Amino acid sequence: QVHVEESGGALVQPGGSLRLSCAASGLTFDAYAIGWFRQAPGKEREWVGCISSSADTTYYADSVKERFTISRDNAKNTVYLQMNSLKPEDTAVYYCAADLYGSVSPSSKNYEYYEYWGQGTQVTVSS
Repeated sequence: QVHVEESGGALVQPGGSLRLSCAASGLTFDAYAIGWFRQAPGKEREWVGCISSSADTTYYADSVKERFTISRDNAKNTVYLQMNSLKPEDTAVYYCAADLYGSVSPSSKNYEYYEYWGQGTQVTVSS
C-alpha cells in the first residue's frame, strides 16, 4: 500500500524560512518524480515545482523561483521543499505527489500526471 505524507508545515513570519518534507512508502521511490502543489483558501490548486526521480532536473513556478528549492534523498525516500523569503501569499496547504514517469518537464505542472498524493501540510505566513 502506497503512503505519501507531508510534514513540516508551521506558522512563520514574512521573510522567514521553512522546510517541508515529503516521505513515501510502498513504492519504488527512486523511480518516481515528485511534484509540490499548494492550495490557498478559495483558490485553485497551484503547481509549485517538481523534481525528477534522479534529482537531475527541477522546475519551479515563476512565483517561487529563486526562493524555493526542491531536493531529494532517495536513500531516505524523502523529498524536501526548502522555502526562503516567505511571503503572506505563500500561505496555503502544501501537497506532494508522486509520478511514475520519473522525468519532469514544464508539463509536470499538470496535477493529473501524478498517481499518489499526500494529505497536505499547512503553511501560514503571517506576522
